[in-house]
Amino acid sequence: MSETPSAAIRARGLSKTYGVGSAQVPALADATFEIPQGEFVVLLGPSGSGKTTLLNLVGALEPPTAGEVEVLGAPLAGLNERQRTEYRLHTVGFIFQFFNLVPALTAAENVALLAELTGSDAQKRTAEVLERVGLGDRADHFPAELSGGEQQRVSIARGLVKGSPLLLCDEPTGALDIETGVRVLGALDGAVRDFGRTVLVVTHNAVIADMADRVIRLQDGRIVSVQRNESRVAPEELVW
Repeated sequence: MSETPSAAIRARGLSKTYGVGSAQVPALADATFEIPQGEFVVLLGPSGSGKTTLLNLVGALEPPTAGEVEVLGAPLAGLNERQRTEYRLHTVGFIFQFFNLVPALTAAENVALLAELTGSDAQKRTAEVLERVGLGDRADHFPAELSGGEQQRVSIARGLVKGSPLLLCDEPTGALDIETGVRVLGALDGAVRDFGRTVLVVTHNAVIADMADRVIRLQDGRIVSVQRNESRVAPEELVW
């Protein structure tokens, strides 16, 4: 693949098949696309369309069956297990629908856990990102004392505190009401507009595509279209 410094992600012929022999199930087939740095990108499609599989391949959570993917100009195929761990720690931030917070730790402690692994001034960075997602006054609360939306914002703060250039989000608003979902999307949008990060959001909610810079639509394990929006709707204007 040719060098393009401005590309955050470049995939060519990316495929993933699960199972062996007659039990093989193709989850993703021949995905080819390029995403410039500093964009908010929505991966849109129904359940089973290959969205999460594509996200997992970009996040080096599993290897492809065929094809190749580069992140920030570096191919993932050549990474050994230690390098993959470093990649997931420093290059990629993960935000999932299910928060995976440590119940015995406060909101601040859940975030600081990653902050301490990824740089200096962990406490300062933790406080800053909690303020950014509107949880500065909830920092000392445990997950059981937080609403679902607040827990998801702790999860986002955890993804942001690493300073990773790439954020991968799998249905981050799937379990949230509209008001909380919009606030979560606003925090993710801020990561792009204010810090130049590249954000990929997997969703089946077509409304969210209106706020994206770019929309990649998937169906039956294949990319059916890649569209760049000429104009974007602000997160607070979304209604679903």
